[in-house]
Amino acid sequence: MSAVSPDLLQRFDIPGPRYTSYPTADRFVEAFGADDYIQALEQRRTGMAKAMAMPLSLYVHIPFCESLCYYCACNKIITKHHSRAEEYLRYLSREIDLHVAHVGKGQVVSQLHLGGGSPTFLNDAELRELMAMLRRSFTFTPGGEYSIEIDPRTVDATRLANLAELGFNRLSFGVQDFDPAVQKAVHRIQPAEQVFALMATARSLGFESVNVDLIYGLPMQTPESFDRTLAQVVELKPDRIALYAYAHLPERFKPQRRIITAELPNGASKVSMLSRSLSAFLDAGYVYVGMDHFALPDDALAVAKRQGRLHRNFQGYSTQPDCDLIALGVSSIGRVGATYSQNAKTLADYYDLLDQGRLPVVRGLAVSRDDLARRAVIMAVMCQGQVQFEAVELAYLIDFKSYFAAEMNALADLAKQGLVELSDTGIQVTADGWFFVRAIAMVFDRYLQTDRTRATFSKII
Repeated sequence: MSAVSPDLLQRFDIPGPRYTSYPTADRFVEAFGADDYIQALEQRRTGMAKAMAMPLSLYVHIPFCESLCYYCACNKIITKHHSRAEEYLRYLSREIDLHVAHVGKGQVVSQLHLGGGSPTFLNDAELRELMAMLRRSFTFTPGGEYSIEIDPRTVDATRLANLAELGFNRLSFGVQDFDPAVQKAVHRIQPAEQVFALMATARSLGFESVNVDLIYGLPMQTPESFDRTLAQVVELKPDRIALYAYAHLPERFKPQRRIITAELPNGASKVSMLSRSLSAFLDAGYVYVGMDHFALPDDALAVAKRQGRLHRNFQGYSTQPDCDLIALGVSSIGRVGATYSQNAKTLADYYDLLDQGRLPVVRGLAVSRDDLARRAVIMAVMCQGQVQFEAVELAYLIDFKSYFAAEMNALADLAKQGLVELSDTGIQVTADGWFFVRAIAMVFDRYLQTDRTRATFSKII
């Protein structure tokens, strides 16, 4: 870690996509609608790929939260009225039925993720109802990844036991920071003792993996205060850690306007926090998976990285093969075949389309041949840390160095900085380069290179 200097971290303190997809979601268009999405679903069921169809990944978006966290940029609805969940589940059931009508009943699922909002806004009976709906329509394979995001303020030992009974085997706790002053500044008070107790319970219940989310760059944070949070996280010893840089974009995200700008740490402090975090987690034995993610050496994510089996989708890094993702719920984004699609972003529009008997897709994209080639390269960089020219050439019938001539010139500069190694046969991300893998991937992003709308993205470190 000592080789990754603060100067290098500062140099790459720039905005860029997270590449949970390519092209990125800001490239989706309204010209792509429900009919295009239905065609992709039908092709999955009846097309040539049927015999080779991979298991599905499912994402369900639960938009409700009881309390507003000021840093949040998610699509959410703040409400104390839990009756709204009952109505939402009825509409989710309609959406599931519409999918089954086009893709067929009993499709095999190997990955499920409940996100939000706060999925644990749903009570135990409602979560049981949701899982029953999904299991009636899809076939969940043993040994799959079934995860749920947890707001620690909304669960106790009994609720965790119920989640295990429902089949969830992975949890993600939203922690962000343990410092009381920071928690007050972002309107999210949750004592460290509460999280430690929940972690102990999760371990006793046999959950396969528990993740903790952290954010650096929040108001009232200092490198010294964040050191204390890092020490507590190391003591907590989650299986995985996701460390995100806070992106302050109050012009886009209304809740962030409640944050006092003067209380935000400056750029130098943020770089220091990142540098100290990397050192703390690596010293504690975590493997840097890439893109803000760390895992213990025996966690499935770290094992997948070592074995070259790492994949990436809208849930982030995954051990599951690159598969179609059906996304359910308001604002959710899916991928089926060579298409991306996004549901209506407001609850009113989402409900209205389902009332009409229509899938609530309002925008998306049919990817081009160039998109596919670039996606293959970007995902190889992000997941395997290397690109073999011959594999891309055979798959897309191109001469790599000619097709990507401009990109190879740009990579030469990154090679001088020690982030990649270039050879006649491929590109290799170095150990230091893993910490800046988004910057390397950005070289192959044709859309980003043409209009440079980077200000809409979070910082890459």
